[in-house]
Amino acid sequence: MTTDRATNDPAALAAAAPTWDDLAEAVRGCVCCPELVLSRTTVVVGTRPWDTARAEVLLVGEAPGAQEDIAGVPFVGRAGHLLDSLLAEAGLDRSLVAVANVLKCRPPRNRKPRRAEVARCRPWLARQIELADPRVVLALGGTAAEWFFGPAARIAALRGQVREHGGRPLVVTYHPSAAIRFGPNGAPLAALRDDLATVARLVSG
Repeated sequence: MTTDRATNDPAALAAAAPTWDDLAEAVRGCVCCPELVLSRTTVVVGTRPWDTARAEVLLVGEAPGAQEDIAGVPFVGRAGHLLDSLLAEAGLDRSLVAVANVLKCRPPRNRKPRRAEVARCRPWLARQIELADPRVVLALGGTAAEWFFGPAARIAALRGQVREHGGRPLVVTYHPSAAIRFGPNGAPLAALRDDLATVARLVSG
């Protein structure tokens, strides 16, 4: 494991990456969080549309789960299938949506990301937002909300209004896993459905 500062500084490496592919290569070499490096199968960089200059929407989740850690792609498990269904229901073209997580490596046993890990990983997501250049950003879940608004962020207090980040509309909502946990009649699924409709309206102008 390298300790050379020039090759282990996400802020410097992210700032120097001119394209998404360059950034992805740098992210895959990150060794800033020793516990995550030892436990991960792969680094889950995220995805973006390849045939457009910018993404319609950037979805920001928490961290890879077990299936994402194996596949190397975000939102491929049950939460991802639900999210795909809700995107289609809202009229949002999945091929025009970028997806990234606050953490690029799966925390052991899917525990909540630690603040130090989030801080070390922060430059990667910040640069992804710049490179994807989304029309709208959607923060999914508490960890994503905290990334944008700080540790006191609460979804219930933030959702229902269009916020702003870097000059872009930002919508905060529940993570699809919460919608699964509370079931088809639960408040998180209803909120997620409503908030995706809001995102669709923002995208359509």
